[in-house]
Amino acid sequence: MARLKTHDEALRLRLLHRAAATVFDRGTAALSLRQLAADAKTSTTAVYSLFGSKAGLLSSLYQEAVRLFVERLATLHPTDDPAGDVIRIGLAYREYAVANPHLYAILFSDRSVQCPSDSDRPLETVETYRPLVDAVSRGQRAGQFSSASDPEVVALSVWGMTHGLVSLVLSGNEPQGLAVADCYERALRALVTGWRADEEPVAGFANVT
Repeated sequence: MARLKTHDEALRLRLLHRAAATVFDRGTAALSLRQLAADAKTSTTAVYSLFGSKAGLLSSLYQEAVRLFVERLATLHPTDDPAGDVIRIGLAYREYAVANPHLYAILFSDRSVQCPSDSDRPLETVETYRPLVDAVSRGQRAGQFSSASDPEVVALSVWGMTHGLVSLVLSGNEPQGLAVADCYERALRALVTGWRADEEPVAGFANVT
């Protein structure tokens, strides 16, 4: 009879998500492989078998954060309304962060401590905003955005605003009496409208998928 495989993908993911929660709450220094194994009700041997070391665990944690983020963006298919696509990408960004706050923190917070060096990062890590640049470029060709603007700059402005608003929520630093959830889409639309060639508001839509 074949030996039951205990160090499987389900265990790997469980360890990754528990590790992400620890890093999110208490920082990288608080992450102990022995304590992680105890929390996940497994052995330190299993942890070392799956990740090799604490550095290997952090690298895998970063890779998982990237994978899920890219996977979410991949569900958004280009339409004949590129400006609307920019809004959809911004909404998807927020959805990912709210659904995966621990992994979001790994992906975008204190990367010099928690993540692999630039040369070791997957291409998707550097290019996660590429769909946004592509949407802006398509919008320029369609006459929706000014052709005088650098699409990378337009995309970065949208990326930066979404990250800023999401970070306020996840860090608990929302302005008193103002919920970001209530104004996020309006702020996103206002920013995109500001880059529009015709300065007309972006049309509404029922959902982001």
